[in-house]
Amino acid sequence: MNPMMAIKAYQAAAAGGAGPAGGAAMPQDGPGFSELLSNAMANATDQSRQAEQQMTMAVQGRAELIDVVTAVASAEASLETVMAVRDQVIQAYQEIMRMPI
Repeated sequence: MNPMMAIKAYQAAAAGGAGPAGGAAMPQDGPGFSELLSNAMANATDQSRQAEQQMTMAVQGRAELIDVVTAVASAEASLETVMAVRDQVIQAYQEIMRMPI
C-alpha cells in the first residue's frame, strides 16, 4: 500500500464517521496522518540508503548490476511518492488559505 492510498483511505474513514447523521466519530485504531507521513519519509530514506549501499558494493565488486538497478529504481519510486504527498499537502494548504473567513 503506497502512502497516497493510505492518505485517501484515512480521509475517507475520517469523513465517514463524523457527520450530522453519523454521530460521534469512532476512535481511531490505525495510525494518524502525521505518523503516515513520518513512515513515508522514513521508508524513502531507507530506500535511498539501500541504493547507496548497493552502489558502493558494486564499485567494490561485491554486488551485481541488477541489484544496484533494482535498489535505485525502488529509491526513485519512494522519492516520487514522497514528492507526490508533499505536493498534495501543499495544494491542500493553499486551498485552505484561499477560503474566506
